[in-house]
Amino acid sequence: MCANSTTGTESLFDPPSNPVGYVAILMAVVTGVLHLVASTNAIQFSQTLGILFILNGLGFLGGAAIYLTRFWRRPLFLVAAAYSIVTILALFPVQGWGIEAFYMGGDLNPLAVITKAAEAILAVCAIYLYTDA
Repeated sequence: MCANSTTGTESLFDPPSNPVGYVAILMAVVTGVLHLVASTNAIQFSQTLGILFILNGLGFLGGAAIYLTRFWRRPLFLVAAAYSIVTILALFPVQGWGIEAFYMGGDLNPLAVITKAAEAILAVCAIYLYTDA
C-alpha cells in the first residue's frame, strides 16, 4: 500500500484560466447548437447528412465540456482548431465551392454564416490558447 494516497476530492471541473477560453467555449456551444438545429432540415434531404450534422454538433458540445474538465491537455487545442477548420471546409463540397455556399434559395443563409464565423473564431482562439499555454 502506498503511503501517499489521494482523498478523491480533486474537482473534475477546471475553468479556463485565460478569458479567451470563455470565447472558445461560447463559439463551440453556438456552432454545436446550430448544427443540431440544422440537422432537422438536413435530415429531410439526406439521412446521412442529418446524422453528420448531429455528430458534428455533439462533437463541438463534447469538446467544450471536456475543455471544462481536468482532463483537457494542451495538444487538444490543436485538435479543436483542426476540427473547426475541417468543419468549415466541409461546407463547400455540400453547398458549392464559392460564395454561393453561404446562400440558400437565392438568399443569404444566416445559419451557415453564423456557424462558419463561430468555427473560424473558435479555430483562432484554440491556436492562440495553444501558443499561450
